[in-house]
Amino acid sequence: MNSFDPRRGNGPGSPPTSYHASTGAQAVAEAADRVIAGQRPKINIVLAALLSGGHVLLEDRPGVGKTVLARAIGAALNLGVSRIQGTPDLLPTDVTGVHIYHPGSNDWKFKPGPLFAPLVLVDELNRATPKAQSALLEAMAENQVTVDGATLALPEPFMVLATQNPLGEVGTHRLAAAQLDRFAVLVRLGLPERAAERAVLTGAAGQSGLNAITPVVTDGERDAILRTVRSLPVSDAIIDYTLDIVHAVRASHESIWLSVRVSETLLTVARGHAVLAGRAYVAPEDIQAVAVAVFEHRLPKGIEPSLVKAVLNDIAIPVHG
Repeated sequence: MNSFDPRRGNGPGSPPTSYHASTGAQAVAEAADRVIAGQRPKINIVLAALLSGGHVLLEDRPGVGKTVLARAIGAALNLGVSRIQGTPDLLPTDVTGVHIYHPGSNDWKFKPGPLFAPLVLVDELNRATPKAQSALLEAMAENQVTVDGATLALPEPFMVLATQNPLGEVGTHRLAAAQLDRFAVLVRLGLPERAAERAVLTGAAGQSGLNAITPVVTDGERDAILRTVRSLPVSDAIIDYTLDIVHAVRASHESIWLSVRVSETLLTVARGHAVLAGRAYVAPEDIQAVAVAVFEHRLPKGIEPSLVKAVLNDIAIPVHG
């Protein structure tokens, strides 16, 4: 059985997780948990993806708190949030922005679209047409947009948190494989348990709880958390464990095709999960915690997420050594 030394990262000088980074990330998760009660493991996956620089797709039926969760995380992280409503008449320029002619100055000036915000909430992405959906591709991959031949940088950080309704509902459009691949994870919240639903009815959670959220980190603290996540040490054994999982999923069915981005994403989201867990290194349990969410939306139609769970059960786990 392989062993891993958590002190050995990808290279010399890899910094350990600071106490403040973990406590700050946990404070954000706790704030969101007060609004979306009883969903802490799923909140941790969403937050792990965002803190690692990834984008999140929330898929579920209306009314389970997808939009409220997005706004709660934005408020707790002290991020400016913009909102795009996916509708059949949404145009790419409604997303990216457009150049407008000003007769007085005889000049064209760029009016930024809602993409120019640190956290972009896209409601019901799959109700927008494929042409409008494609406006997100460059932004999510390269943190920039090209409008009328001009390439414009997006804010740093830049995160997209999109919701979509289950496929098959009236007016939905299936996301293209390239678009799905831009999302680090897919998370389904599901209906809350009775106690959590009661908290919504009493005003302790839900929209009422959202109105009470204030930032739990400063801009500087948030940026320090992001830097810590991205530089978290990863041992060679954990890298091999990640590759073992990805290669096993690829080999499990002839219709499965996974890009290198999947391996990178699995490891980077696991870094975010490790920080939330208070660890100064990535452990096997961080990989296991986020794996299904990383793979699910990349699997072909008809392949269930249980396949990923089966692979996790079969792969040898590195031990602390």
